[in-house]
Amino acid sequence: MDLIDFFNNNSNNKPGDLYTESRYLIIRVPNSQFSKICYRLLLLALVFASFQVSSSSIDRFSSSSTTQKVVESVNYSSSKDQLLCTLFRDLINEGVMKQTQQKAVFISNDKEGEVSQVVNDYNMELVPLNDIVKQNSVLDNTLDFVFTTNLPESLDFIERTLKSDGVVTILLNNNPSATFYKPENYRNAYMRRFDDLNAVALKKTSGVDEINFAVPRKLFGYASEAKKAALLNLEDVLLEPPRAASGKSTVYLKRTRYLPDLMGDSLESYSRHIFIDVGLRDKDGGSETDWFSKNYPTRNKNFEIYKIETTTDEASGKEVPEIGMSDWMRKNVKEEEYVVMKAEAEVVEELMRNKLIGLVDELFLECKPHGPKQRNNKSRRAYWECLALYGKLRDEGVAVHQWWG
Repeated sequence: MDLIDFFNNNSNNKPGDLYTESRYLIIRVPNSQFSKICYRLLLLALVFASFQVSSSSIDRFSSSSTTQKVVESVNYSSSKDQLLCTLFRDLINEGVMKQTQQKAVFISNDKEGEVSQVVNDYNMELVPLNDIVKQNSVLDNTLDFVFTTNLPESLDFIERTLKSDGVVTILLNNNPSATFYKPENYRNAYMRRFDDLNAVALKKTSGVDEINFAVPRKLFGYASEAKKAALLNLEDVLLEPPRAASGKSTVYLKRTRYLPDLMGDSLESYSRHIFIDVGLRDKDGGSETDWFSKNYPTRNKNFEIYKIETTTDEASGKEVPEIGMSDWMRKNVKEEEYVVMKAEAEVVEELMRNKLIGLVDELFLECKPHGPKQRNNKSRRAYWECLALYGKLRDEGVAVHQWWG
């Protein structure tokens, strides 16, 4: 820094002046290069200081956000644990679970890291859903009580280890579109709702060897996430009937998205494979079932094919005793079998009325719309009625396709 010089200027002093002498303060301004350096250093210092302040603010916000998430997680876990404690107290009060229970198991979902308080409070053994070694260590027919949040995934373990008269309690999915499936050798023993917690307890009435036990894979009976997704990927419905020239299903079979392809299903798990063709006799005398073997992804399985012909009063000239399709289905089809059906609208409506449409895995709906000169034809209907029936089947979870004869 340059020195500050003081000097006196006495040559211009006058008698009338207030001050007898004048003093001047002279500051020598630094050169421009030095000024630039000082300016840059000052700017750098300001930037560094502002960065420190911003970094501190971000750290505080991040810490606060993380703390909030942890608190929310703890609160959710604590709330769920309290509901489970309430549920188990009610199970004991209702006599569903006994305080002197000999052996009880809590099947934990592998996605849930924390162990519920009820495991310790009620002296239950914790068995992870994905721990096969732990599951195999539990002996057959030794459990009196089982708790699970995922019945389909844990059913094999429960069926093997739970005693007859034993109880399994299940937390249900809050999704109203998901249908709960009750195995045949269990009966309802308890049902409660605690806020967002829906619970059902089933009592085992017999062993697997005493009943033809199978978990139905029907879309109508058990709507898994994969099957619901498959329904969304079915081909779009035609909002108007095709022209007569192209109105043959051989044309539209090319756009059909079949259920085994959508599900990636090998069809290995089914005890029997059936195709049922219900309709009028072919006028040409040929087989209308040829399209099935040529187009359907059978996965090299041997499908039993049934051709069931319907008759009308006009064709026979007299009244014909009616044998209901529902009765035939009850006698010849079981839930554990894979069933594909092609049927007319009247047959499908009969199965729906009798709650048997769930026996069908995949349906080809033949609904013939009437033309301008066919309004009095009872075997045909308005096209909007065909679309309404198609919509009802989709709403009930049936994999349905339009069929054009």
